[in-house]
Amino acid sequence: MATLRDIRQRIGAVKNTAKITSAMKMVAAAKLRRAQDSIIAARPYTLKLSEILGNLAASTEEDYYHPLLRKPTHVKNIAVIVVCSDRGLCGSFNANLLKAASNHITKVLPSLYAGVKITVVPIGKRAVSFFSKRSIAVAKDFPDIFAKLNFSTALDVASLISDGFTDEKFDRVEIFCNEFKSVIKQEVKLNTLLPLERSTPETSHHSDTNSDYIFEPSRGDIMDELLPKYLNIQVWRALLESNAAEQAARMMAMDNATTNARDLIRALQLQYNKARQAAITKEMLEIVGGAEALRK
Repeated sequence: MATLRDIRQRIGAVKNTAKITSAMKMVAAAKLRRAQDSIIAARPYTLKLSEILGNLAASTEEDYYHPLLRKPTHVKNIAVIVVCSDRGLCGSFNANLLKAASNHITKVLPSLYAGVKITVVPIGKRAVSFFSKRSIAVAKDFPDIFAKLNFSTALDVASLISDGFTDEKFDRVEIFCNEFKSVIKQEVKLNTLLPLERSTPETSHHSDTNSDYIFEPSRGDIMDELLPKYLNIQVWRALLESNAAEQAARMMAMDNATTNARDLIRALQLQYNKARQAAITKEMLEIVGGAEALRK
């Protein structure tokens, strides 16, 4: 049975843990606000780019061609980008995504495309560590990017996959990431980055085919400039969403850990009080017993 000293030491240790998890929750909350601000800041550019591409796609000739629009007859090589976090202590954030990505890579894709060769692009320490222990080809890994997340990282990833797609090393590029829905909800999402569609749901939604535009230079030249930028912003948005989802998951995990620590402290305090009361009662009985023995 635990002594009073043991229980006191355990209460002290749990209190220290609760202080740490509470502080980590506040840090995650501050980072989440910054991550949400980054998503909001990128939204006007994304919406306007989608609007312009929607207008261009609706009026560009059907024979227009761009390497990023290439649709191979047979898909032989697929690149899958997997976005995880650099650090842990964020609940099932990484586990759920890696489980879904692993199942997709090892079972779903081979069943859809016979003889397909799959290459992964792991982003974040957790993804890099996961795929380094598996017999899956890695094009390039990107660890330690979320400490100082910036647009240049998205450009590096987009350049890697666009060059691979243009050189026909990849016939299709997909991305797995966690999408931020709310503080208590993050969803694992699978999106196709390449080939780009002439008209995506976003560009169709924002297009205005009734407007009469004069294009200078030609529509095709403008599309040549905007399609790579559209790919860049899609990668950037995925990184921003994943970062916000990670901070939300960590905030909730630390909140739950703090709550559990406080519950444990209450239980230990009750155990301590009972043990102390039992010790006092035992001492009193011994004193009374000794007094009775002296009387006899």
